[in-house]
Order: sequence, then structure tokens, then C-alpha cells
Amino acid sequence: MTATITDRPARSFRPLAGVLTAMAVSLTGTRVSAIALPWFVLATTGSATRTGLVAFVEMAPYVLVKALTGPLVDRLGPRLVSWTTDAVSAVAAGLVPLLQARGLLPFWALLVMVAVIGAMRGPGDLAKSVMVPEAADHARVPMERATGLAGVTERLASTVGPAVGGGLVALMGPLAGLAVNAGTFALGSLVIALALPRGMGRPVVPGVDSEPDPDAGPGASAQDGDGYWRRFREGFAFLRTEPLLLTVTLLIGVTNLLDAGFATVLVPVWARESGNGPVALGLIGSVMGVTAVAGSLIAAVLAHRLPRRTVFFVGYLAAGAPRFLVLALGAPMWLVVVVFAVGGLGAGFLNPILGALFFERIPRRLLGRVHALGDSLAWAGVPLGGILAGAAVALVGLIPSLLVAGLLYAASTTLTGLRPEWREMDRLRGHGGAEADGVGGQSGQSGQSGQSGLSEQGGQALAEDGAKEPARP
Repeated sequence: MTATITDRPARSFRPLAGVLTAMAVSLTGTRVSAIALPWFVLATTGSATRTGLVAFVEMAPYVLVKALTGPLVDRLGPRLVSWTTDAVSAVAAGLVPLLQARGLLPFWALLVMVAVIGAMRGPGDLAKSVMVPEAADHARVPMERATGLAGVTERLASTVGPAVGGGLVALMGPLAGLAVNAGTFALGSLVIALALPRGMGRPVVPGVDSEPDPDAGPGASAQDGDGYWRRFREGFAFLRTEPLLLTVTLLIGVTNLLDAGFATVLVPVWARESGNGPVALGLIGSVMGVTAVAGSLIAAVLAHRLPRRTVFFVGYLAAGAPRFLVLALGAPMWLVVVVFAVGGLGAGFLNPILGALFFERIPRRLLGRVHALGDSLAWAGVPLGGILAGAAVALVGLIPSLLVAGLLYAASTTLTGLRPEWREMDRLRGHGGAEADGVGGQSGQSGQSGQSGLSEQGGQALAEDGAKEPARP
């Protein structure tokens, strides 16, 4: 049953602080690795194609496993999934510098370790993001503010991570950055396992944590948790009924593919061919991260008062194609920094809007499985991004590859905005879990995430910093 206002527990910021801390720690390590790993592959193999292959081997398991573990997150609880997957990631990430230092890391073994990390990161990232609305409930803050703070956390990681990664690679070599990544996974696991209050991140029990759904049919009560494939199908069926969420997800899928190729291959190759080196990777990533933090902070304060559709597409215009074109045109470093700074400011608004949109329209009992499917569709092209970018550089060179990718980015973010579904972006503001509006055929309230007049949610490094998610941080 849904709790009344008088039944609600005392306001507490501890759950939100704990989730955000765990996100900050693990994401910072991931962003350090996003500088160190491509540079390690380029330094040891000299091959842009192999660099793209490593990115593929990490991201393909990330996307696939994330898509398939949504029902498990709902059933086992996001807390258990988060700390266990981070612990496994820490072991796999730590083996890379250890084996390399002993001369026992052939390329195939690197691919195995990277694949394990990707497979664990998918459900781990999902589980942390699923806990954001519950933490917002405890803190009694608008959902837009909670997701804006999650966006700030992500952007801070995108600022500190590239700076630390670039410095470590320049001073101590890429293995140091990979060792730091292992340590941050371990610390993130400890935060989730030990620092969150008891009861936080438990499984959602149908009929206990949510009200019955009158449209769900006679079998969707306690039996909802009995079958994995039944849970999976229910999440897929819900997503199919949401034209806006599908349109958003497909747009993000296209831009994430382009961003992945840009970050994992095109920018490292540009840094090497221009002579700017790994320090430039850290500089532009940190500058973009600083301004993205500013954008996310503004979004946390003001996003619930601004028109989402306008802010969303202006942010995409600033954060997208200009980054590709400024590198293709051989602009001086100061202009590259300026363009990335403006892009970061625009990017800071995107994930808070995207995350809030998904949290508002998805019933809480379906959050893990629908969130996993949406994220996986949005990230489906990411594993191919590095492969395609590496092949393009090998076939036609860096400059044509940057120009074509930038033009594709501009076309996708302008033409998509003409579709009528975007008018729905501001409907259901202030509601959580698609509660009473019958969105997608679901009319049961599932969690009160947006009660007390509240609103929204917030969406990977330079490498993944451009990537958007329909509900992360």
C-alpha cells in the first residue's frame, strides 16, 4: 500500500549521499580507465583497429548483460547487485596491470579481462541508478533535483577522472591508471555494502511496495516475481507502449554510437597525430567536465522550471557536432578547449532531463527491467562505435572520419526533433512512477517518487562523457 504523509519515515539525506558517493567513486575510476586503456593499447600495439576492438569487447557485454539483468535487479534488489558486481570488476581490473607487469598479458587475455569488466559494469551501473528515486524519497527532494545531483556527480567524475588519467599516463604510464580503476571499483563496492542504511535497495515486492495495477491482468500480483522471462516480457511490453521513450532511446542510440567512436578512437588518434599527447586528452576532458558540472548544477536548481524540449535540443546542439568539427578543421588548442567547454555546459542539462523523464513515466515495480532495456537500446551502438571509427581511420584517415561523424551527429539531433512525440516531454512533471496518468497502460502508483510536489532524474568519460542514457547518472 502507498504510505500516507504521516506514515513516511523521517527525512534523511544519507541514502542519497551514499548512492551519489558510490557513483562518484566508481565513475571516476571508469573515466581514468577511459584515458589509460586506449593509450595502453595504442602504446603496446600501435593499432587504431585494436583500440576499437578493445572498446567493442568492453561495451558489447556491458550492453547485453545490462539488458538481461533488469529483472534480476528488480528481484534481488539493486544494493546486492551493485556491490557484488563492483567487487568482481575490481578483481578483473586489478589483474590487467598485475599480469602486464609480469609479462603475462597477451592481447587475448586483455580482451577477456575487459569483457568481464564490461559485463559487470552494466548491472552495477543499472543498480546504482535504480536506487536514485528511492534515495530521493528519503531526502524528500524533487526528482529533477536528485537526478540533477546525480548528473553533477557524473560530471565531476568526468572532470576529475580525465585529469587524473591524463596525469597518471603522462607521469607513470597507463598501467597506473588501470590500477586506480581497480581500487575505485573496490571502494564503490564497500560504500554500497556498508554505508547505506539498512533496508535501502531491497527488492520491490509486488502488492506490498506498490499498489495493484488494474490494467495488468489477473496474473500480475505476487506471481509477478515468479518468472524471469515473464518479468522481462513485461518490461518490454511497457516500453513498446511509450512512443516518447522509444523515440528518445533511438536518438540517444545514434548519438552514443558516434560519441563512442569519437571518444575511444578519434580523440586519442587526434591527440597522437597532432602531437598534443595524453595531456591534451586529460585537458579537454576535464574542461568539458567542469562546464558540464556547471550545467548539471544549473539543471539541479532550475530544470523543473524550464521547458524541457527547448533545453534538451539546445543542449544537444552545443554538445554534439561542434566537437567533431573543431578537431577536423585543425583548430588551435585554445579554440578546441572553448568548443569542448561550451559542449560540456550543454551536455550538463541532458541526462537530468532524460533521467527524470524515465523515472516519471515508469512504474517503480518495473523500473529495473524497463530501465535496463531502455539503457541497453540506447547503448546498443556503443560497442560498434570504436570498431567503426577504427576502420574509418584506417580506410580514409582521421579528418574525413571526423567530418562525416560530425555531420551525422548534426542531422540526427535536428531531424529527430521534428517528430510529434517530443510535445510529451513536459507532461507528467511532478509525478513519479507513472502513477495516476495511465502512462503506457499502467495506472497503478508504484512508489511515490514524486510526491510532495516534486519532479525529476539524471541520466560513461571523455570516452563516455558524451554518451547519454535514458536514466542514469
